[in-house]
Amino acid sequence: MPTNQLDQNPLPSSKTGTPALAKGAQLGNLLRPFLPEVVAVFLLIMAFVVGGLLSPFFLNGPFLLDSTTLFTEGAIMALGMTFVIISGNIDLSVASNLAFTACVMAVLHVQYNVPMEAAILIALALGTLLGAFNGWLIARLRLPALAVTLATLALYRGMASILLGDHSLSDFPTWFAGVDQVVIPHTNIPVELILFFILAIILGLILHKTVFGRWVFALGTSEDAARYSGIPVSRVKIVVFALSGFLAALAGVIMVSRLAVARYDLANGLELDVITAVVLGGTNIYGGRGNIFGSVIAVFLVGFLRTGLGVANVSAQNQLAVVGTLLIIAVIASNFFNRVSRQHG
Repeated sequence: MPTNQLDQNPLPSSKTGTPALAKGAQLGNLLRPFLPEVVAVFLLIMAFVVGGLLSPFFLNGPFLLDSTTLFTEGAIMALGMTFVIISGNIDLSVASNLAFTACVMAVLHVQYNVPMEAAILIALALGTLLGAFNGWLIARLRLPALAVTLATLALYRGMASILLGDHSLSDFPTWFAGVDQVVIPHTNIPVELILFFILAIILGLILHKTVFGRWVFALGTSEDAARYSGIPVSRVKIVVFALSGFLAALAGVIMVSRLAVARYDLANGLELDVITAVVLGGTNIYGGRGNIFGSVIAVFLVGFLRTGLGVANVSAQNQLAVVGTLLIIAVIASNFFNRVSRQHG
């Protein structure tokens, strides 16, 4: 009978399809945690393709290496921002911190004859204290990070303006100016780029291989649960923001060396690129998820995208619009991956 034949011979697609579906599901489960980083890598490749189409000079190796010096400062700040956002917070003041500490360093050396080495150390210490101040306001006074760092964004930039006004300082030692011209011997690799990778490796190990790193993730996942688990929540917040402040000050030192000038408007608006890179690299905007590798990939994505647009004579305003669009896409993607992970977690 036909019915018996159907019962005895099930549809071939059921047998053959099940293993394929199972393998697909296993592959999907395996790749799901890395989807944001995979997207960032794909977009980076697309940026190279588009840049090559816009200009034949874009894919020149020495040119690309040299162009990294234009966004190394933002890349360094993105490392600290990764810690901040994973902890469930945000730091909008990093670029203002950079400008203020750079101005203080310049004033100390040029106007008060403080040795350059000492001025650099003071600037780094000041940047760390400014970051810790953000963390103290957020941790001890229980103020929202968005409001605090928005206020200090204006405060630190305002203090830089008071310090220098419309003037600029540029009388720096020969050994200090022009760090972007220093390359590894027999290569075209800038020293700035090597410093960035060293910092990325160190901070990546701290974030992913230490107890402190686990505390940062726990804080971003659930602050209440972290507190009940005995994690020193306030101290972790302060340290995370202090780290962000230190890296902002370090970026300021590098930027002044590269430009050979200090002004109050240094890095104006750079916090947008920094936050975009971190979120685009897979760090969950709500906290609790992220990694240094994704931020590194996204830093180069944003940096090379700006470089390609610049080579194509796209105005700075239009470049800003592109970066803003990327940030919106990154936030939407972050929200999507967060929902997917919760549904399958």
